[in-house]
Amino acid sequence: MSRRLRFGLFLTVAFGLLASMVGTAWAAGDPSRPRKQAELLVRLPDYCNTPDGMCLYPDGNIILAVPNVNDQSQPAVLMKITPDNKAELFYRPPLHPDTGKAFPFGICVGPNGDLFYADLQWFANPEEPNYKSRVMRIPMKDGKPGEAVVFCSGLVVANAVIVKDGYLYTSDTIMVPGSKPLISGVFRFPLDKEGVEVKRPLQEDPHLVATIESHNPDIGFGADGLTFDSKGNLYIGNFADGTLHQVKFDAQGKPQPATIFAKAPFMKSCDGIFCDLATDRIYVADSVANAIQVVTPRGRVFTLAQDPENDGADGRLDQPAEVLIRGREVIASNFDFPVPGGVNTKFEMPNTLVRIPLD
Repeated sequence: MSRRLRFGLFLTVAFGLLASMVGTAWAAGDPSRPRKQAELLVRLPDYCNTPDGMCLYPDGNIILAVPNVNDQSQPAVLMKITPDNKAELFYRPPLHPDTGKAFPFGICVGPNGDLFYADLQWFANPEEPNYKSRVMRIPMKDGKPGEAVVFCSGLVVANAVIVKDGYLYTSDTIMVPGSKPLISGVFRFPLDKEGVEVKRPLQEDPHLVATIESHNPDIGFGADGLTFDSKGNLYIGNFADGTLHQVKFDAQGKPQPATIFAKAPFMKSCDGIFCDLATDRIYVADSVANAIQVVTPRGRVFTLAQDPENDGADGRLDQPAEVLIRGREVIASNFDFPVPGGVNTKFEMPNTLVRIPLD
C-alpha cells in the first residue's frame, strides 16, 4: 500500500471518529438548556392586557390579536406592530350579536391579503360551551381593514387559523366538551365557501380533517396551534399534553390520521407554532414551561429560550402563546394567563412582545 493511500485512509478514519464524537457529544448534551435569552421588542399600551395570535402582513407589519381575557373590561382589539416596532391600534373587531363580546385569537393572511381570525366565544361563558365560536374574515384594501364578515361558525373553541392551497384550517381546542380523554380537532373549509355553519355533533361534520386526544386531567385544552412545513404536512400543537402532531395528505389531498411527531419531557405544552420554511424547524410557544421550544425536521426537540416566573416588564418570556419569524428573529407574544402547572402563576401588567435573535 502506498504512503499516499495509507495517509488517505488515516484521514478518513480520523474524520469519521471526529464526526462520531461530535454527534455523541450533541446527543449527550442537555437539549432543555436554553440557547438564547428573550429581549423586549415592544411594550403594549395598557388597553392590551392579553396579547395572543400574530401574523406577518406582506407590507412588513405584524398584526396582533388581543382578546383581553385577563381583564374583559377592556374591549378586544387588533394591533399593528410596525417594522420599527411601534404599536398602533389597527382594528376593533365586531361583537358577537348573542354574547356582546369579541375574542380574537389566531390570525392569518389569505392569498388576496384579507385577514382571517378566530373569534373564541368560549370565553364568554367557560362553564357552559355555547358553540358560538367562529372564524371572521376582514376584507383588506390598500392595507386598510373593512367590515368583518362571518366565514364559518358553530365551533366550541375556534383557536388557530391558517390558509393553505385554497383552504382555511382552524383548530377547535375543545371540540367534544366533557370527553375523557378530551377529543379536539381541526376543520378545513374552502376559501370560496363562506358562511358555513358547522353541524353537530362536530366530530361528524364533513369539514373535520383531524382529531387528537389530550390526556392531561388538569388542563382541558387540546388542538391548538397550526402550521405547515415546506412539504405540505400539517402540524397541530396539543396544548395539554405538550405533543406536536403531524397530518400527511395523499396525492388527492385526503388527510391521513394525525400521529405524534415530537415530544419531550421538558416540552410541557404546545400553544402557538410556526414553521420556518427555509429550515423546516418548528418553533413552539410552550406556555406552561414559559419557554420557546424548537422541533427539528427529524422530530428532535430543544429549548431556544426559557425564563422563570417574572412580570414581563424587562422583556422576559411571560407565558408565550404565539410565535412567528420576522427576518432573523423569533417574535413571541406574552399571553400571561395562568394555567394549572404553569411557571406563570399570576397576571401582571404590562404585557409585551419579545424577540429572540437567531444569529
